[in-house]
Amino acid sequence: MENLELQKMANEVRKGIVTAVHGAKAGHPGGSLSAADIFTYLYFDEMNIDPKNPKMENRDRFVLSKGHTAPGLYSALANRGYFPVEDLPTLRHLGSYLQGHPCMQETPGVDMSSGSLGQGISAAVGMALAAKLDNKDFRVYTLLGDGEIQEGQVWEAAMFAGHRALDNLVVIVDNNGLQIDGKIEDVCSPYPIDKKFEAFNFHVININGNDFDEIRAAFKEAKETKGQPTAIIAKTVKGKGVSFMEGSAGWHGKAPNDEEYAIAMADLDKIAEELGGAN
Repeated sequence: MENLELQKMANEVRKGIVTAVHGAKAGHPGGSLSAADIFTYLYFDEMNIDPKNPKMENRDRFVLSKGHTAPGLYSALANRGYFPVEDLPTLRHLGSYLQGHPCMQETPGVDMSSGSLGQGISAAVGMALAAKLDNKDFRVYTLLGDGEIQEGQVWEAAMFAGHRALDNLVVIVDNNGLQIDGKIEDVCSPYPIDKKFEAFNFHVININGNDFDEIRAAFKEAKETKGQPTAIIAKTVKGKGVSFMEGSAGWHGKAPNDEEYAIAMADLDKIAEELGGAN
């Protein structure tokens, strides 16, 4: 998919995020919006998947380690055709298959249930090892939050992945710089993130995670890297695309009210108009 089409789709994914969280009256918009370009590239360009056959044996796997940003994953899955976009506003509702954290039993396209921070990467490492042991050629991708990597389990998983040279594994860190309590560097600094992954024998790529040229180049480089897992450290803007959410830790886990929802959707409609004018 060309960059312009990816930008348009990422904007639709962002609309779905805002709509879902508004419908739930709860959820995590900030980190979903920051990672929307990553979700979009993975599901519309990078991964070998089939929405008509979500359990395809040799599909690429994705684990949302920062499971609270499920609205971003759900919006990407819906726009990709795994289930109706119209179901996004049922997020977190009683009886909905779109709960606050991903559930592999209930939601089409979800490869791993997640939500306990630090644990998703371990599941992804296990999937990557299983592929190696079974001589399968599928790849495994996992998205972590930069606040999440304060969890010790992340580094146990990284140590194992590096030791086993799991070059079919790509770890993406959404480095938006903010977590629920404020700046990650003030809460418990994980910096330098790149040097830490390098110490665990990862091939590391630093990018602007809201730029499709850089995203595309990074995933291409990851595919070409042999003998090491890859870590993509993606510098992003929390709340990207919504004027009053951008760069604000307060929108980590809060839903917009009706007035805020209208402003957010107007922001995203304006971006859609600008992208449409680029044709």
